[in-house]
Amino acid sequence: MARKPGKTAVDPWPLGERPGFLARRLHQIHVALFQERCAAFEITPLQYSLLSALAVRGTADQTTLAADVALDRTTTTGALKRLQTRGFIQRAVRPDDRRARACKLTAAGAALLKKMESAARAAHRDTLASLSKSDQKRFVALMQHIVAANASRT
Repeated sequence: MARKPGKTAVDPWPLGERPGFLARRLHQIHVALFQERCAAFEITPLQYSLLSALAVRGTADQTTLAADVALDRTTTTGALKRLQTRGFIQRAVRPDDRRARACKLTAAGAALLKKMESAARAAHRDTLASLSKSDQKRFVALMQHIVAANASRT
């Protein structure tokens, strides 16, 4: 049986139906909305996550923070160094482990986090704005479920 020109043996899975493609596009959209809302603060979403994690933890080593934000230690360390250069965090060698660095927010970092909180929350709301309130809750719950079920895959 001859195939029609342009047809493949397997019909391609449309991009708009692929979970990976949609997750990447959603991330791109959220980053754009975050940058629009938070541009004045010159903070990336990753840096915001690190500041937020430190606000909750108080003090944490870089490995713990990398796990908190689900990134590799190298990327996390680079972001922490940039935050330190701007005076938003302190990084100190831990006396019990000279290879580890303990991190904590500075007063400037805590003030920045407080100042940008409403803009960052607005970006998160904007990301979900096209959904009804009940769908927003359900969507977040479904994302949490997928993340929890795959926690070992980071």
